[in-house]
Amino acid sequence: MVEGWSEFNVAMAGATAALAGLVIVAASVNISEIVKSRTLTARLLAGIAALLLALAVSALGLVPGIDEAWFGAVTVVVALLASVFQVHATRLIATDPNPEDRARPLKYLIGFLPILAYLVAGALVWLGHPAGFYAAAAGCLLAILSAVVVSWVALVEVLR
Repeated sequence: MVEGWSEFNVAMAGATAALAGLVIVAASVNISEIVKSRTLTARLLAGIAALLLALAVSALGLVPGIDEAWFGAVTVVVALLASVFQVHATRLIATDPNPEDRARPLKYLIGFLPILAYLVAGALVWLGHPAGFYAAAAGCLLAILSAVVVSWVALVEVLR
């Protein structure tokens, strides 16, 4: 079943790798403003971690002859590792002294969507359910979406 997803995985591995680099470049444009905010730096790191999660799972799907149980198990482990960064960003936002920032759950909830999708994907594939690959595809697209949102904040919103 993994082999049927090879073209998707090739496309997503390239896209997520390129986008991770672009997020870093986007952050460097306003780095002096970004480093003044402990929450924004954590959000950027969580966004990059989500893209690296998508990259890792896509690359894992390209390993010749990989066992689906291994694919599922490694997907769960990598998603849990990426969640550490999102949990850290969420904690910083939740304890931010600015009440306006704490009142905007979209700032951190969007980052959990790709991780949740990959946890579901890994569990389903691990258990032998083919729907897990669709959940992984959703996770990849959600990682890209969350990275674009964080990049927009780093490029534009930080200057407002």
